[in-house]
Amino acid sequence: MTAAPAAPWTPVDPLGEVLADLRIRGTFYCRAEGSAPWGVEMPALAGCMSFHVVTEGSCLLEVGGDVHEMRAGDLALVPHGRGHLLRSGAGAPIAGRADLLPQDYLGEHYSVLRVGGGGAPSRLVCGVVEPERPGVAHLLDLLPPVLLVRSDAARGGWLPVLLGMIADEVRHDRAGAEAVVTRLADVVVVQAIRGWLDGGGTGPGWLRALRDPQVGRVVAMVHREPGAAWTLERLAREARMSRSAFASRFTELAGEPALRYVTRWRMHVATIALARGARVNELARTLGYESEAAFSRAYKRVTGVPPVTVRGRPG
Repeated sequence: MTAAPAAPWTPVDPLGEVLADLRIRGTFYCRAEGSAPWGVEMPALAGCMSFHVVTEGSCLLEVGGDVHEMRAGDLALVPHGRGHLLRSGAGAPIAGRADLLPQDYLGEHYSVLRVGGGGAPSRLVCGVVEPERPGVAHLLDLLPPVLLVRSDAARGGWLPVLLGMIADEVRHDRAGAEAVVTRLADVVVVQAIRGWLDGGGTGPGWLRALRDPQVGRVVAMVHREPGAAWTLERLAREARMSRSAFASRFTELAGEPALRYVTRWRMHVATIALARGARVNELARTLGYESEAAFSRAYKRVTGVPPVTVRGRPG
């Protein structure tokens, strides 16, 4: 007798399921053309990530006092909304904030910025993107201050192909280049994050738990259904483990007890929803609390502030 297929909602690969949710929305893209000496300041933007692809020449990326040299074919992702500098070389003057400098707007979300003193050229494709789904912010918190992907490190893989296509579009400036470049840039950012995760660049915590075949299945379910009536017994049953074995294994991997993680994840989802204007009473029901008061007490216990102080506040 042939075994019945797995139910469609049963995650086969918990980490893959979370990564499948990694979708971003481009806020703005810029084609930067610099001639040495040149320098620009990229502003801090809460809740967003900045990326820079060097298509010709080289430049320095400065983030929080650290300096990274970038050459043609390299990609840098600056997560966590941090401000940073780009310049042709050490000591090159900063012309100003990139978003405030004169530039040619080819569309509502795409421009060409030209800066510099007429020397050696550098060309970049830069952009600002943000995650589309609340849960992904929990994943992006794990990223380092700068995620730098070298072209030679990815030889034969996805990066040279995608960056080559971007460089070709920028070089020839064909009709529809804006649409092609912006879509390719979004793919490059997602692939860079996935590549970093695949490379084992993550330490202990919920992502480590997610990689475990049994515990990871449960973490993925909690992420997908935070408002379900989760108990330690139910979580252990979903993991196909005994209650005591599951509790011990979860704490070992995630660094905190399972039910504390469930509550913290609910408050993480709630914080993002509140900042977007969600009502406290609606969230209480959605996240499995019997009353608005019970939800508010749990929220303040985890975050230190009542939910009404967060509602409608930008992230």
